Amino acid sequence: MFTHNKAFQVGANFIMILLSLTCILPFILLISASITNESSLLMNGYAFFPQEISWDAYKFLLYDSSSIVRGYGITIFVTAVGTTANLLLTILLAYPLSRPDLPGKNTFSFLVYFTMLFNGGLVPSYIMWTQAFHIKNTIWALIVPSLMLNAFYVIMMRTYFTSNIPNEIIEAARIDSAGEMRILFTVVLPMSLPMIATLCLMVGLGYWNNWTNGLYYLTDSSLFSIQNILNRMLQDAQFLASGMAGEAAAELAAQLPTTGIRMGVAVLGALPIMLIYPFFQKYFVKGITIGAVKG
Repeated sequence: MFTHNKAFQVGANFIMILLSLTCILPFILLISASITNESSLLMNGYAFFPQEISWDAYKFLLYDSSSIVRGYGITIFVTAVGTTANLLLTILLAYPLSRPDLPGKNTFSFLVYFTMLFNGGLVPSYIMWTQAFHIKNTIWALIVPSLMLNAFYVIMMRTYFTSNIPNEIIEAARIDSAGEMRILFTVVLPMSLPMIATLCLMVGLGYWNNWTNGLYYLTDSSLFSIQNILNRMLQDAQFLASGMAGEAAAELAAQLPTTGIRMGVAVLGALPIMLIYPFFQKYFVKGITIGAVKG
C-alpha cells in the first residue's frame, strides 16, 4: 500500500510539473522573443535564450512614456472601481437568490439564467449606452458595459452561499435581532472570503484585459486604457510595415521590429497581472473549487 501511494504521488507530481511547464514556458518564450533582435528572430526563429538581445521593441512602445503611464493609471482606476462595483452588485443579487424564502425566487433566477443565453447584440447595446445612457467618451464607457454584472459570477456566488453558509448561523443571527444587511456584511461575507477573492481576480482580469469597450465607445485618446494604447501602437507598426504609409515611412518601417513589438505588447499588458496573481492563487483555487463543484 505504501509503495502504491508513493508511486501515485510521484506520478501526480510529474504530471503537475509538466502542466506547470506548459503554463510557464510560453511566458518565458514570449519575454525572450520581445527582447530578441528582429533579424535574428526571423533567421533563427524563437528561442528561450535570445541569441542577440535588442530593446528596440520596448523603445518603440515606451517612446511616448507619458501615454503609457496615463494608460496604466486609467486601467488601474477602471479595474479597481469596476471590480468593486461588480462584486457589490454580484453579492447583493446572489445573497437573496441563495435564501429559500425569497418571494419570486424562481422568476429572478430565470432572468439571471436568461442573460447567459441571450443578449440584444452589439448594435442595440451601442445605441442604448451611447444614446440613452450617454457614456460615450467618458470613463464609464470602460466600466459599465458588459462587465458591471455577470450572470455566471452571480450563480457562482449564490452556489457558494447555499453550500457553505449554514442556515443555522443565519437563523441564530436573526434571533439576535440582526437585519438582513447586518447578517450579510457581518456574518455571511466574512465566511465567504475565498469566493470573494476568486471573483475579485476573475473580474479584475476581465477589466484589465478588456479593450473592446474602448474600441466601441471611445474616440478620445486621453481616456484610452493601456490595452487600447498598446493595440493602437501595434496597429501603427503594422500599418508602417505594410508599406501603405508612403515612401517617406518605408525606411522607418524597415527598421521596426514588428514581431518584437507584438511580443512586447503582450508582455506590457500581462506583466502586472502576472505579478499580482500569486497573492490570490490559494484563494482562487479554493473558491473556484467550492463555488463551482459543491452544491
